[in-house]
Amino acid sequence: MKSFLYKIILFLTLIFCSTGAYATSRIWHVKLVTNRGEIVLMLFDQTPLHRDNFIKLAKDGYFNGVLFHRVINNFMIQSGDPDSRERKPGKLYGKGGSEMNIPAEFSPQLFHKIGAVAAAREGDDINPFRESSGSQFYIVEGKIQNEESLSNAENRINVRNRAIGKNTFYKFPDSIKEQYMTIGGTPHLDTQYTVFGQVVSGMDVVHKISDLDTDSNDRPMDDVFIISTYVYKKRIKIF
Repeated sequence: MKSFLYKIILFLTLIFCSTGAYATSRIWHVKLVTNRGEIVLMLFDQTPLHRDNFIKLAKDGYFNGVLFHRVINNFMIQSGDPDSRERKPGKLYGKGGSEMNIPAEFSPQLFHKIGAVAAAREGDDINPFRESSGSQFYIVEGKIQNEESLSNAENRINVRNRAIGKNTFYKFPDSIKEQYMTIGGTPHLDTQYTVFGQVVSGMDVVHKISDLDTDSNDRPMDDVFIISTYVYKKRIKIF
Protein backbone atom coordinates (compact mmCIF):
# COMPACT_ATOMS: atom_id res chain seq x y z
CA MET A 1 0.00 0.00 0.00
CA LYS A 2 2.77 2.45 0.91
CA SER A 3 4.56 1.64 -2.35
CA PHE A 4 1.42 2.43 -4.37
CA LEU A 5 0.89 5.70 -2.54
CA TYR A 6 4.45 6.71 -3.18
CA LYS A 7 4.05 6.26 -6.94
CA ILE A 8 1.20 8.75 -6.70
CA ILE A 9 3.45 11.13 -4.77
CA LEU A 10 6.16 11.10 -7.43
CA PHE A 11 3.63 11.80 -10.17
CA LEU A 12 2.13 14.72 -8.24
CA THR A 13 5.59 16.07 -7.38
CA LEU A 14 6.49 16.33 -11.05
CA ILE A 15 3.24 18.15 -11.78
CA PHE A 16 3.34 20.61 -8.89
CA CYS A 17 7.04 21.43 -9.29
CA SER A 18 6.79 22.09 -13.02
CA THR A 19 6.13 25.25 -15.02
CA GLY A 20 5.22 25.63 -18.65
CA ALA A 21 4.65 23.02 -21.32
CA TYR A 22 6.07 19.54 -21.64
CA ALA A 23 9.87 19.44 -21.65
CA THR A 24 12.74 17.58 -20.05
CA SER A 25 15.14 18.99 -17.53
CA ARG A 26 18.28 17.78 -15.78
CA ILE A 27 17.61 17.86 -12.05
CA TRP A 28 20.09 17.41 -9.21
CA HIS A 29 19.79 14.17 -7.24
CA VAL A 30 21.67 12.94 -4.18
CA LYS A 31 21.89 9.27 -3.20
CA LEU A 32 22.29 8.59 0.51
CA VAL A 33 23.86 5.19 1.11
CA THR A 34 22.99 4.21 4.69
CA ASN A 35 23.62 1.08 6.72
CA ARG A 36 19.89 0.35 6.30
CA GLY A 37 19.67 0.87 2.53
CA GLU A 38 19.74 3.60 -0.10
CA ILE A 39 17.60 6.75 -0.28
CA VAL A 40 17.61 8.95 -3.38
CA LEU A 41 16.64 12.61 -3.07
CA MET A 42 15.61 14.99 -5.85
CA LEU A 43 16.54 18.61 -5.06
CA PHE A 44 14.27 21.46 -6.13
CA ASP A 45 15.41 24.34 -8.32
CA GLN A 46 12.88 26.57 -6.52
CA THR A 47 15.20 26.54 -3.47
CA PRO A 48 18.63 27.26 -5.01
CA LEU A 49 20.37 28.25 -1.76
CA HIS A 50 19.40 25.02 -0.03
CA ARG A 51 19.98 22.93 -3.16
CA ASP A 52 23.48 24.26 -3.75
CA ASN A 53 24.46 23.99 -0.09
CA PHE A 54 23.29 20.38 0.13
CA ILE A 55 25.11 19.48 -3.10
CA LYS A 56 28.35 21.00 -1.81
CA LEU A 57 28.13 19.17 1.50
CA ALA A 58 27.35 15.87 -0.21
CA LYS A 59 30.20 16.28 -2.72
CA ASP A 60 32.60 17.08 0.13
CA GLY A 61 31.61 13.93 2.02
CA TYR A 62 30.24 16.00 4.90
CA PHE A 63 27.44 13.54 5.66
CA ASN A 64 29.64 10.43 5.64
CA GLY A 65 29.37 8.66 8.99
CA VAL A 66 26.67 10.99 10.30
CA LEU A 67 23.78 9.45 12.26
CA PHE A 68 20.08 9.73 11.82
CA HIS A 69 20.08 11.01 15.37
CA ARG A 70 16.38 11.83 15.75
CA VAL A 71 13.69 9.45 14.55
CA ILE A 72 9.96 9.74 15.30
CA ASN A 73 7.59 7.16 13.83
CA ASN A 74 4.87 8.61 11.57
CA PHE A 75 6.63 11.98 11.69
CA MET A 76 10.19 12.24 10.31
CA ILE A 77 13.82 11.07 10.44
CA GLN A 78 16.57 13.67 10.97
CA SER A 79 20.30 13.74 10.18
CA GLY A 80 23.13 16.15 9.39
CA ASP A 81 24.82 16.71 12.78
CA PRO A 82 28.55 16.15 12.18
CA ASP A 83 29.16 15.65 15.92
CA SER A 84 27.19 12.40 15.68
CA ARG A 85 30.05 10.74 13.78
CA GLU A 86 31.52 9.85 17.16
CA ARG A 87 28.39 7.75 17.88
CA LYS A 88 28.82 7.84 21.62
CA PRO A 89 26.22 5.47 23.12
CA GLY A 90 23.26 7.26 24.70
CA LYS A 91 24.47 10.75 23.79
CA LEU A 92 21.96 13.37 22.63
CA TYR A 93 22.90 14.85 19.25
CA GLY A 94 21.37 17.67 17.25
CA LYS A 95 23.35 20.75 18.31
CA GLY A 96 26.19 20.43 15.82
CA GLY A 97 26.54 21.59 12.25
CA SER A 98 27.69 24.37 10.02
CA GLU A 99 27.89 27.82 11.62
CA MET A 100 26.32 29.29 8.49
CA ASN A 101 22.55 29.53 8.43
CA ILE A 102 20.63 29.58 5.15
CA PRO A 103 17.89 32.16 4.53
CA ALA A 104 14.42 30.62 4.39
CA GLU A 105 13.16 29.76 0.89
CA PHE A 106 9.46 29.12 1.29
CA SER A 107 7.41 28.21 -1.75
CA PRO A 108 3.65 27.53 -1.76
CA GLN A 109 4.25 24.62 -4.15
CA LEU A 110 6.64 22.87 -1.75
CA PHE A 111 5.06 21.39 1.35
CA HIS A 112 5.53 18.62 3.91
CA LYS A 113 3.94 15.68 2.12
CA ILE A 114 5.36 12.20 2.71
CA GLY A 115 8.93 11.99 1.41
CA ALA A 116 9.58 15.73 1.55
CA VAL A 117 13.14 16.75 2.43
CA ALA A 118 13.37 19.87 4.59
CA ALA A 119 15.94 21.84 6.58
CA ALA A 120 16.00 21.71 10.36
CA ARG A 121 16.49 24.97 12.25
CA GLU A 122 16.53 26.66 15.62
CA GLY A 123 13.26 27.80 17.17
CA ASP A 124 11.39 31.03 16.49
CA ASP A 125 12.38 32.51 19.85
CA ILE A 126 16.00 32.89 18.69
CA ASN A 127 15.44 32.55 14.95
CA PRO A 128 12.37 34.64 13.99
CA PHE A 129 13.40 34.76 10.32
CA ARG A 130 13.31 30.96 10.28
CA GLU A 131 16.73 30.57 8.76
CA SER A 132 17.73 26.97 8.13
CA SER A 133 20.53 24.94 9.64
CA GLY A 134 23.56 24.80 7.38
CA SER A 135 23.65 21.00 7.47
CA GLN A 136 20.82 19.35 9.41
CA PHE A 137 17.85 18.06 7.46
CA TYR A 138 14.90 15.73 7.86
CA ILE A 139 12.80 13.45 5.69
CA VAL A 140 9.05 13.45 6.27
CA GLU A 141 7.16 10.24 6.90
CA GLY A 142 3.99 11.73 8.37
CA LYS A 143 0.54 10.20 8.23
CA ILE A 144 -2.81 10.53 6.47
CA GLN A 145 -4.70 13.67 7.53
CA ASN A 146 -8.40 14.52 7.79
CA GLU A 147 -10.39 17.77 7.92
CA GLU A 148 -10.05 18.05 11.68
CA SER A 149 -6.30 17.45 11.78
CA LEU A 150 -5.74 19.92 8.93
CA SER A 151 -7.81 22.55 10.73
CA ASN A 152 -5.71 21.99 13.85
CA ALA A 153 -2.53 22.29 11.76
CA GLU A 154 -3.73 25.61 10.32
CA ASN A 155 -4.39 26.89 13.83
CA ARG A 156 -0.89 25.86 14.97
CA ILE A 157 0.68 27.55 11.96
CA ASN A 158 -1.22 30.80 12.49
CA VAL A 159 -0.48 30.91 16.23
CA ARG A 160 3.24 30.49 15.53
CA ASN A 161 3.16 33.06 12.75
CA ARG A 162 1.42 35.64 14.93
CA ALA A 163 4.03 35.10 17.64
CA ILE A 164 6.72 36.46 15.30
CA GLY A 165 4.59 39.30 13.97
CA LYS A 166 3.11 37.63 10.89
CA ASN A 167 -0.57 38.47 10.99
CA THR A 168 -1.60 37.08 7.62
CA PHE A 169 -3.96 34.11 7.94
CA TYR A 170 -2.69 30.86 6.42
CA LYS A 171 -5.08 28.30 4.97
CA PHE A 172 -4.15 25.15 3.04
CA PRO A 173 -5.06 25.34 -0.66
CA ASP A 174 -7.54 22.66 -1.70
CA SER A 175 -4.93 20.91 -3.89
CA ILE A 176 -2.55 20.56 -0.93
CA LYS A 177 -5.33 19.46 1.44
CA GLU A 178 -6.25 16.73 -1.00
CA GLN A 179 -2.71 15.37 -1.00
CA TYR A 180 -2.45 15.45 2.77
CA MET A 181 -5.73 13.54 3.00
CA THR A 182 -4.66 11.04 0.34
CA ILE A 183 -0.93 10.38 0.78
CA GLY A 184 -0.18 12.06 4.12
CA GLY A 185 2.54 14.21 5.62
CA THR A 186 3.20 16.66 8.45
CA PRO A 187 1.14 19.76 7.56
CA HIS A 188 1.78 21.76 10.73
CA LEU A 189 5.37 22.35 9.56
CA ASP A 190 4.32 24.22 6.40
CA THR A 191 5.53 27.86 6.20
CA GLN A 192 7.76 27.07 9.20
CA TYR A 193 10.60 25.03 7.66
CA THR A 194 12.05 25.14 4.14
CA VAL A 195 11.21 22.13 1.96
CA PHE A 196 13.97 21.72 -0.65
CA GLY A 197 13.70 18.17 -1.97
CA GLN A 198 11.75 14.95 -2.30
CA VAL A 199 12.55 11.26 -1.89
CA VAL A 200 12.23 9.60 -5.31
CA SER A 201 13.55 6.16 -4.31
CA GLY A 202 14.06 4.37 -1.02
CA MET A 203 11.01 5.48 0.91
CA ASP A 204 10.84 1.91 2.15
CA VAL A 205 14.19 2.57 3.83
CA VAL A 206 12.76 5.69 5.48
CA HIS A 207 9.87 3.61 6.83
CA LYS A 208 12.29 0.96 8.15
CA ILE A 209 14.31 3.61 9.96
CA SER A 210 11.22 5.29 11.42
CA ASP A 211 10.01 1.95 12.78
CA LEU A 212 13.16 1.41 14.87
CA ASP A 213 13.07 1.42 18.66
CA THR A 214 14.39 4.70 20.09
CA ASP A 215 15.53 6.05 23.46
CA SER A 216 13.97 8.94 25.38
CA ASN A 217 15.74 11.41 23.07
CA ASP A 218 14.28 9.77 19.93
CA ARG A 219 17.68 8.37 18.97
CA PRO A 220 17.51 4.84 17.51
CA MET A 221 18.77 2.18 19.91
CA ASP A 222 20.76 0.71 17.00
CA ASP A 223 22.77 3.35 15.19
CA VAL A 224 21.62 4.30 11.70
CA PHE A 225 24.10 6.35 9.71
CA ILE A 226 24.99 7.62 6.26
CA ILE A 227 27.91 5.69 4.77
CA SER A 228 28.40 7.80 1.65
CA THR A 229 26.66 10.19 -0.73
CA TYR A 230 26.60 10.42 -4.52
CA VAL A 231 25.60 13.55 -6.43
CA TYR A 232 24.37 13.47 -10.02
CA LYS A 233 21.96 15.07 -12.47
CA LYS A 234 19.11 13.09 -14.00
CA ARG A 235 16.87 14.09 -16.89
CA ILE A 236 13.18 13.99 -15.99
CA LYS A 237 9.98 14.91 -17.79
CA ILE A 238 8.43 18.25 -16.90
CA PHE A 239 4.78 18.77 -17.86
